[in-house]
Amino acid sequence: MPVLTRLIPSPLVVDIRPGALDDLGCVLADERISQSGKLAVAVSGGSGARLRERIAPSLPGATWFEVGGGTIDDAVRLANDVKAGHYDAIVGLGGGKIIDCAKFAAARVGLPLVAVATNLAHDGLCSPVATLDNDAGRGSYGVPNPIAVVIDLNVIREAPVRFVRSGIGDVISNISAVADWELANRVNGEKIDGLAAAMARQAGEAVLRHPGGVGDDSFLQVLAEALVLTGIAMSVSGDSRPSSGACHEINHAFDLLYPKRAAAHGEQCGLGAAFAMYLRGAHEESAYMAEVLRRHGLPVLPEEIGFTPAEFVRAVEFAPQTRPGRYTILEHLDLKTDQIKDIYADYVKAIGS
Repeated sequence: MPVLTRLIPSPLVVDIRPGALDDLGCVLADERISQSGKLAVAVSGGSGARLRERIAPSLPGATWFEVGGGTIDDAVRLANDVKAGHYDAIVGLGGGKIIDCAKFAAARVGLPLVAVATNLAHDGLCSPVATLDNDAGRGSYGVPNPIAVVIDLNVIREAPVRFVRSGIGDVISNISAVADWELANRVNGEKIDGLAAAMARQAGEAVLRHPGGVGDDSFLQVLAEALVLTGIAMSVSGDSRPSSGACHEINHAFDLLYPKRAAAHGEQCGLGAAFAMYLRGAHEESAYMAEVLRRHGLPVLPEEIGFTPAEFVRAVEFAPQTRPGRYTILEHLDLKTDQIKDIYADYVKAIGS
């Protein structure tokens, strides 16, 4: 019988450990990503500039490009600047905005991307998507996966702890997102990629069940690995389905309805996931998820991120409009305002104050 298999788009290198940044040049040379050392390194003017001073001596052949923000114009400008040189790869060194700009620029000029994350705020560091601000608000652009992902846990510990917390909420929400995917399969026959679903769910469960906290290397290692696995799961499935369901619809609703007051992406996704699990009748799972989120300092009630219950109800009601065509527990139940109010009141009682 023929052996049937498939190739999984994934990084050639995943290096997650304390001190990984100091060995960046050697790792890229050893893996033949850049034996010449000719790298275009995109950094921000903040933390990226400080890291530049630290690692520039180990990357003598690199050219450094300061990226002003996370807009499509910034990404196009970076691509044009890089196009004028002869480089082996583009390195995105920084947070999500810098890495997304570098992703887009690398795709535009046809170079591999090396993602060097300085925080763990969300699962975009290894995903096939670049999220960039544009004239219409914010857009998602398909890009190749990074060829390498480097995460120095020493650098992660130096970042504000809110970034780690945001990443926790984002990856735990995978559990709710995969449940929504399975619901869409049962009701509408939507095809599930079993490998992508397994990767995303296990990434979420690994963080949810880990007994450690944001200050532990062992926990940060698991969180970083979970975020990378989630990005690969999205590449396997070809879209964001493994990590984006009702949880992310609620997050997008907050962003669209209250753009000047929206909280961190992962904070809103974690809250959305806990509530979505309650909506689908998984009350014990919802309560446990809320307990873990609280333990890590994440919100489980809208008041904890500055929204009233009425504003949360409005966000839940509006949420299905943010992703037309995506079927989740919100579309399945098609709840009206009063129904959401009643269920929210029950949710509050169930998870405690």
